[in-house]
Amino acid sequence: MSDQPAPEIELLRAAYAAFNARDIDAALALMTLDVAWPKAFKGGFVRGSEEVRAYWTEQWSEINPHVEPVSFYSEEAGRILVDVH
Repeated sequence: MSDQPAPEIELLRAAYAAFNARDIDAALALMTLDVAWPKAFKGGFVRGSEEVRAYWTEQWSEINPHVEPVSFYSEEAGRILVDVH
C-alpha cells in the first residue's frame, strides 16, 4: 500500500475506535446492514445490526475487550485482513 491510508483502512480504524469506546451506534453506522460478526470467545457468527448489538452488549457485560488494529493486508475481492492486538 502507499504511504497514504486508503479510505477503507480509515473506515476500519474508525470502526475499531468506536468499538473500543463502546459506541455501538457509531460502530454499526460504519457497517453494512447484513454484517456478519464473529463471536470471538463463543464461536460462530451473528448477522445483522441487531444481532451484533445484542452480542456486544452481552460480551461487554462479561469482559472489557480492547482491540487495537496493528496492520492491514489487502486480499482478493476487496477484502482487508486486519491483525489486531
